[in-house]
Amino acid sequence: MKALKTLALALALLLALSACGPSETEAGSAPPEEAGAQDVQTEDSAPPEGALDEAYPLWVGALKGPTAMGLVKMMERRGAAASTSPWNFHLAGSADELTPRLIKGELDIICVPANLAAVLYNKTGGGIVTLAVNTLGVLYIVENGGEAIQSMADLKGRTIVAAGKGSTPEFGLRYLLEQNGLDPDKDVAVDWKSEHAECVAALAAGTADLALLPQPFVTVAQGKLENLRVALDLTAEWDALGGGSAMITGVAVARRDLVEERPELVDEFLREYAVSVDWVNGNTAEAAELVAANGIIESPAIAEKALPQCNIVCLTGQEMSGKLSGYLQVLAEANPDSVGGVLPRDDFYYGA
Repeated sequence: MKALKTLALALALLLALSACGPSETEAGSAPPEEAGAQDVQTEDSAPPEGALDEAYPLWVGALKGPTAMGLVKMMERRGAAASTSPWNFHLAGSADELTPRLIKGELDIICVPANLAAVLYNKTGGGIVTLAVNTLGVLYIVENGGEAIQSMADLKGRTIVAAGKGSTPEFGLRYLLEQNGLDPDKDVAVDWKSEHAECVAALAAGTADLALLPQPFVTVAQGKLENLRVALDLTAEWDALGGGSAMITGVAVARRDLVEERPELVDEFLREYAVSVDWVNGNTAEAAELVAANGIIESPAIAEKALPQCNIVCLTGQEMSGKLSGYLQVLAEANPDSVGGVLPRDDFYYGA
């Protein structure tokens, strides 16, 4: 029966892939330097095939962007001589590269966009559990060559270039405009592009002076455009509304069978993850070197400038569930499909 349930879960996930929502790039989190998938600082060439086995350490998948940056101290430990670390790491350019490996049991924990976690939960009948929020908001309104935008109200009558329609950037922007008394369909025009790089190109060409950009695109763009400034931090704007929720970009999720069969490893992962995140936020220069060494962002200088604005965290338990449930509620009210149709039940949140 257990084998049949596992097969059913895999089939359900396979059917869900086409509806799993945007990749991290679309959700506003992946850097422009993203490359193909890679295994990081491990002796094995690839994650083991098949279901979880006691003979193998755990495999953690993450996206090349802020959701992977908080893991770099754990990656360094794994690469150290005579390491006894139980973690292996696999980095990818999009969430679509991680979910099939989770299905096959090649990955045990993955870091993905927050709304994708809710979609996967619903598509698999509760087959995944959210362990932690790892990245808060990374979206900013930038203005090139001016200082007209000082508040959300100042966006009335303006045009913004943006990427990520149908995902976090659109949902977050619409919510904030509405909460500040603006009609997102009438008061503000959004020129949707397919990629964030197109937004930067429009700014550089002078065809746009306002853009909605995530980190580390903001830092990259500022390196090219000397008059580009951050006009609004959408995370700060969200927090100013109160209500207890938060703008959230990424979360770490695990297969439910791992959580139920090896909870001691899940707890150890979260302990080490929290230590790694604290170290990254407290040692920006050293962390930037590890970020570059692991291919997350090619330039240590860009990584060092971007890290303080990437809102890397490790929120667990009640703090995680409170902020994440509030955020998913906002998304669900804007578009139920963004969370897989309905809000996840309480068993979606580990340790809540």
